[in-house]
Amino acid sequence: MEPEAFIRTHTALRPVPHAPAIRLHVADEATELWGRTEEELGEIDLPPPFWAFAWAGGQALAAYVLEHPETVAGARVLDFASGSGLVAIAAAMAGAASVAASDLDPFAHAAIALNAAENGVADRITAMSADLIGRDEGWDCVLAADIFYERDLAARVGDWLATLHARGARVLLGDPGRAYLPKDRLENLATYAVPVTRALEDAEIKRTGVWRFRG
Repeated sequence: MEPEAFIRTHTALRPVPHAPAIRLHVADEATELWGRTEEELGEIDLPPPFWAFAWAGGQALAAYVLEHPETVAGARVLDFASGSGLVAIAAAMAGAASVAASDLDPFAHAAIALNAAENGVADRITAMSADLIGRDEGWDCVLAADIFYERDLAARVGDWLATLHARGARVLLGDPGRAYLPKDRLENLATYAVPVTRALEDAEIKRTGVWRFRG
């Protein structure tokens, strides 16, 4: 089964709780879908199906972008670790000139394409598979959500995003208080009460911030 057919079979199209103008193909249960993905590809230890859920940080960042379209209007945008494409879709709907939706998971690429088409913005979103950490392709705005959950990755990504901010890119982060969010380098722009799935998080509502680098 091709990734697109797999996603259509194992997910349902639903509005995003905190950004209901956007609809995504989402799964009901993470562990079962993870097992089905590994079975389909004949591999074990695959990355979790992050693309199949509307995570708290992504919901908050998407809501913020839709509420503040001037953040991305006319801009070349990077949505880093895009997953379902939620934040990329919000950026395109808010008027971004183009959006690169970056993710290493090939299933995420299929999900991004499906979700972008469903929301009428497929013409402005391009999925990218390259490891972009440390690269600068001249983006005007960089959006990243739910990425500070692992120490080494958080350090690498944080330093890279800070460098992009320092050269003039508008860098915004969505995060519900992950362990390695570098709050000492950030300032809060907004906080939302975001509905989430208890199976994925430790609560049904997560207080989730949108952040930018200081200075």
